[in-house]
Amino acid sequence: MEKLAAMILAGGRGKRMGFLSQERPKPALPFAGRFRIIDFTLSNCIHSHIDNIALLLDYQRSHMANYLDRWNVANVPFSNFHILEPGAGSYKGTADAIYQNLAHLQKYGPDRILILAGDHVYKMDYRRMLAFHEQMNADVTVGVVQVPIEQAHRFGTVIIDAAGRIQDFVEKARVPTSNLASMGIYVFNEDILVKRLTDDAANPDSLHDFGYAILPAMVKKYEDRVYAFKFEGYWQDIGTIEAYYAANMELTHEKPSFSLNGSWPVFTEDQTKLNGLSQQGIIQNSIVSPGCVVKGRVENSILSPGVRIEEEAVVVNSVLMENVCIGYHSVVDHCVLDEEVNVGKFCYVGFRTTPTSGEYGITVLGKGATVPNYVAIGRNCKIMPYVQPTDFVSPVVNSESVVLPR
Repeated sequence: MEKLAAMILAGGRGKRMGFLSQERPKPALPFAGRFRIIDFTLSNCIHSHIDNIALLLDYQRSHMANYLDRWNVANVPFSNFHILEPGAGSYKGTADAIYQNLAHLQKYGPDRILILAGDHVYKMDYRRMLAFHEQMNADVTVGVVQVPIEQAHRFGTVIIDAAGRIQDFVEKARVPTSNLASMGIYVFNEDILVKRLTDDAANPDSLHDFGYAILPAMVKKYEDRVYAFKFEGYWQDIGTIEAYYAANMELTHEKPSFSLNGSWPVFTEDQTKLNGLSQQGIIQNSIVSPGCVVKGRVENSILSPGVRIEEEAVVVNSVLMENVCIGYHSVVDHCVLDEEVNVGKFCYVGFRTTPTSGEYGITVLGKGATVPNYVAIGRNCKIMPYVQPTDFVSPVVNSESVVLPR
């Protein structure tokens, strides 16, 4: 039986996530209240019966390592569960991350290497992709998914022939000619992976990235057997604040495209010590985690553990992370609030008077920010982490404004 090892890239900073990924790597972002984004890739590995896993950390690596330790204690599914970090400094790119850990891989002598991203939300049985890889006698197989053409510029895109062989691979083209997007999931034969990474490492002009360097060269320069496996299920790359918000809001719909229930559970850290939900108010079309206290009204929103909504307060179309407090008679609308945010009494966060730029006009409040009583904040605003009441120079923060700590 052929041996398989999985490598999960879990060290991305997520620059487009702004200050939401300032103190945590993107895979550690809370999602759907009580989960982390990385939980979905790890859970897919469990359901796919993959038990040799290495997680490659980089940015804010201690934060990620601490979470993974808790996750592993709670689940203990893998016979080999390894947390790897750069030998020195940071990885130069996704390909360099794997290259620097080839010695670790070769200790186990795998025939196939499954390379996964840790910042996507989806449910996938990787065994189907592995079977396709064998059927096509491929050197590498790339997981792909159809996306709207107007979003294709955010991804690597491929052109394939009738048999599914990739004829062209372009990373983040300004004007894409295809809407088949790479999912950042690859199955490599071990021998070809070592060869291509070794060649790439010797090239001082390379970006050392799978999308920008390795895969385009395999298609055009080396003419390797590069195939596309089409994934038909729900998949969301949490690459921007808008994508993060949209993926969370999708879960509040009456018939969401993606469900957390059913026969494919998502595994996370142990939360048995959390108190139950205390509901004295109204909750509609929302996911409210254990440990929350709701005395006001919550609609179409996601609440992480420890959130407190006081009397007469209203939270609508918003994502609230752990230990957020919304004061008496305040409104929060179309917002993302990071951990430990405190909104005072009689506030309105996310008010809208005129159209704003962006699809959703989301207002984002950074970790530990405190909004004083009687403050109104418009749409598409950024309230930076640890802003204090004295940092608000006016009781009205107009739409598309930024509030900085002094």
